Parts: sequence; C-alpha cells; structure tokens
Amino acid sequence: MTTLTGLALLIWLYLLLAHGRFWQSGPHLVPARPVQSPSVAIIVPARDEAPVIGATLRSLLAQDYAGPLRIILVDDGSTDRTAAIARTMEGSERGRSLTILDGQPRPAGWSGKLWAIAQGVAETGDAELILLTDADIVHDRQHVATLVAQAELGDFDLVSEMVTLNCQSWAERALVPAFVFFFQLLYPFAWVNDPLRATAAAAGGTILLRRRALTRIGGVDAVRGALIDDVALAAAVKRGGRIWLGHSTQARSVRPYPGLVDIWRMVARTAYVQLHFSPILLAATILAMGLTFLVPPYAALCVPGLPRWLGWLAWGAMAAAYHPTLHRFQRSPFWAPALPAVAAFYLAATIGSAVNHYAGHGVTWKGRAYQGAGT
Repeated sequence: MTTLTGLALLIWLYLLLAHGRFWQSGPHLVPARPVQSPSVAIIVPARDEAPVIGATLRSLLAQDYAGPLRIILVDDGSTDRTAAIARTMEGSERGRSLTILDGQPRPAGWSGKLWAIAQGVAETGDAELILLTDADIVHDRQHVATLVAQAELGDFDLVSEMVTLNCQSWAERALVPAFVFFFQLLYPFAWVNDPLRATAAAAGGTILLRRRALTRIGGVDAVRGALIDDVALAAAVKRGGRIWLGHSTQARSVRPYPGLVDIWRMVARTAYVQLHFSPILLAATILAMGLTFLVPPYAALCVPGLPRWLGWLAWGAMAAAYHPTLHRFQRSPFWAPALPAVAAFYLAATIGSAVNHYAGHGVTWKGRAYQGAGT
C-alpha cells in the first residue's frame, strides 16, 4: 500500500506543478471591443429546445456589436414548439436579422448537430466570422464584441470558452464544478492555447471561427461524424492555425440538470466515445482514476503507518487543486475533500457508458441513436 499511496502523491505533485496549471481555472475572457468589426454570422442548431430558445434568441438579437450581425437558427427536426417560438422573432430587429431554416434529413455518417451546423454555414454568405452557439446559451450584450476582440488580439482562427454552467439544484452544486475540473484536467487550457503543443479543445457552448480556417480544414464535412464535435473541430483548426480557450461569465447555460440521474446521462452519453470505444482505454481509465482519486482517501482513513500519512498528503493536494474551481462556482471550500466521491460518480458513469455501448444502446441524444459513431 505504501507504493500505491506514494505513487498517488507523486501524481498529484506532477499535476499541481507540471500539468499546465490546469487547476488555476483560467484564463478568462475579459470584456472588450474590437478595433475592427467584421461581419459575423451566428448559427444556432436547435432540436426540441422550446423551454430555452426564446431567451437565447432575445440575447443574440440584443447584441451590442458595431458590425453586421446575422443570426441563423437551424431547426433540426424539433417535435415541440422550438420553430414556432423562433418564428415570432424572425426578421430584422435593430439591424439584426434572424433567419429560421427547416433542417433537411440527416445524411448517413453525419451527427445531427454537425449536419444542422453545415446547413447554417451554407447560409452565412460572405461573413468573415462564424459563431457556433448552443440553443441553451444566454449571452450578455457585449459577448459577441468580446469574442471578436479576443480573436483579433491574437489573430486566432478559433476562440472558445467554458461558459458559466447552471449550478442551482443540489445535484448541480455537487457535481457540475467537478465536470469543469475534469475537463481542465484532460485539456489544460494553457496547453490548448500554446501553438507549440498538440493539445486542442473547445467548449461547444460558443465557438467563434474564422471563415478562412473553416475553409482550410474542408468545412464542417471534415468532422461530420464527430460526437465530441467541439474537440474534433478545435483539433482540425489547430493543425494549421492558432486557437484560444478560456472561461467566461458573459455567456451562461440555462439547461438544468435537476437530479443525479440527469448528470449521469449527460456524462454517460459520450464518456465511452471519449475513450474511442476502447476496452483497453477504459481499463486504463479505471486504474488511473482509482489510483489518483480513490487510493488517497482509502489510505488516509483505513491504512495505518506511512501509507496513512502519504494518503493524507495526496488527498490534501487533491483538495488544493480543486479549490480554485469551487471558488469560481462560489462553492464552499469544504466541498474540496469530497472530490474523491465525485470522481467515483464520474467513473461509474463512464463505466455505465461502456455498458450501454456493449448492450447495443449506443449514444442516444434527443431521440437519435449513434451506435459506434466516431469522436
């Protein structure tokens, strides 16, 4: 046990000191105005989003942006009132145009969201910048201007952000901060933003793209089957350009996850996709998470002698790494020692994702199944 707890402590020392400072919960998108105001086309793919689509579109129509701005909503076969609600706002308002497209049937090999985005891109005309945003994201008035300013600042081909996530229910307060923490652990933002590193990621809530970059990679078709589409798109763009990923309070998700089962389904939907449907990677993930997150508290509480002290040190390092993320979500630091239990939940959901795959259920989202789809 001494060897295991010592290894766990070494892992946490590495993560704290040499893993891209992922735990710092930065950088942050700072409100700004661009020097130039190129034309922007905003694409909103929407499928059964009636509860939230009105707030999203109103926030986009109210953008304080000096340049031409067009909003294109692609109704991806909704069975609720998504399209009807959107059409009450269709047309032009304060110089902002809103167009509603009825999505066409999805071709084989495409994910539903990316097919909807591709149809939206075809309607963007000659817009220099294309903003992809989910239908459950509400935007502050200066959000588009700030994204454009960030792209201008570093001549970035892609700018994305981890929007403020809903954190109201007990389940959200317990588990959502850790979702962001694990995302940062997988994709340290400092490494994503470093052009000399291969690490690439984006957060699908908002992704601002230069048209030249989208053309260079071959359009949306280049990632057409990806279920983790944001990361796939960022990887394709970074191979020949610069990308930026940070945090933002200027956009927030209004999609609720009221219970544990809702968050379980959200994680299980794509967790095994992230592992490329590989049993070997699944086994490695179980071993790595068990050693990193579960061995320290077990040793600290149950094993006497040196392993107990090593366990306490590793557990303390883990809690220290988690604290900045909790602070960002305005959660008490007393949640930090509970990270092992939260990690166990996410690990169980990952195993559940694999079980679903081998049971033939595949990935299901908004009534669509993607058995064996790519990442």
